[in-house]
Amino acid sequence: MRNALTLTAVTLLSLAGAAIPAGSAGASGTTPRASDSAAAEPTPGAPKRLFSIDDSRVEESSGLAKSSRYDGIWWTVNDSGDTARVFGVDKTGKVRVQLKFKAPVKDVEAIAVDNDGTIYIADIGDNNKNRDMIEVYTIPEPARLEDEENVKFHRYDFEYPDGAHDAETLLIEPQTKRLYFVTKVKKKAGAIYAAPESATREGTNKLTKLAAAPVSAYGVTDGTFMPDGKTVVLRTYLDVTTLAWGDTPTVVAQATTPVAQGESVAVGPSGSDILVGSEGKGSVVYQMAAPAKPVAAKPPAAATPGATPKPSANASTEPKKNHSLRWIVVGAALLAMIITFVTFPAGRRERLDRMAENARLTGQPPPNPHGRRRSNA
Repeated sequence: MRNALTLTAVTLLSLAGAAIPAGSAGASGTTPRASDSAAAEPTPGAPKRLFSIDDSRVEESSGLAKSSRYDGIWWTVNDSGDTARVFGVDKTGKVRVQLKFKAPVKDVEAIAVDNDGTIYIADIGDNNKNRDMIEVYTIPEPARLEDEENVKFHRYDFEYPDGAHDAETLLIEPQTKRLYFVTKVKKKAGAIYAAPESATREGTNKLTKLAAAPVSAYGVTDGTFMPDGKTVVLRTYLDVTTLAWGDTPTVVAQATTPVAQGESVAVGPSGSDILVGSEGKGSVVYQMAAPAKPVAAKPPAAATPGATPKPSANASTEPKKNHSLRWIVVGAALLAMIITFVTFPAGRRERLDRMAENARLTGQPPPNPHGRRRSNA
């Protein structure tokens, strides 16, 4: 009997487990929900050394700009003291082309390229803050990667609304081609100045102060719009900062760079990464991810009306039946186990069976299961 009841209890418990609806563990919080298990975007890889500019003509690279006409070409310029010229560098660091134009440059500090293939050379450096105007020169990207000695250029003059400033950063908004300048101020915030929506070569263009630039101990040394026009990356000697662009640009994220005395930043080969370069001869250029906040996990999509299949009549009540059946079967199994172990303690049934068998063989009365010996009377 004990064996039979034990077997019954085990069978009932098995049925109880089978009666538990699939996925019910989630109700107790032990099974992650889909929205909880969504992972953030993978962490970008470490910065990679892409090339160094070892050409003796590039003595002090000050700015990089990705070509819009040639894949794998970036334009660079020398810092103050050089003549009016730009260099096209490939992804091995080799100078593929030199373009010269006859302009009386003073302190070239930045370079940029618009989507139409126009190169902008920014003569905007002013360490002593004594310039009445700053200049930007434009030349076209060449039809072929061949050296040119006398490239045709255009000149645009600009004036700050609040006096002279030193600057090393020129930004070109990709969709509108509007120009922005970021001043360089040590140990406190510089500022972002906007040119008129359409700069003119007739007279001087008045700049408008747009917003404060991020505070840096060393000042902003270069910058670039990313291709979507929604973010800007600014460079300092030690780090890069991503700004969400708008009427009031705001800091999104910041990251250190593998090179000190950083002078340049440009859109990288993929269009979503960046290149960062160092100052001086043999400028080393690294490829890295633009700083960005991790992407938040998206919530589960809301059900579209009519898109969810209608449940059958049985399906609407099945979870409730399974839930009730589970507790009924579990209760029955536990009761059977209690009766088994209270009424028939382990070993007692076997001893009574042996005593009864001995009594039958010897002609004695069988044992009383309640403890009193039976009489033949």
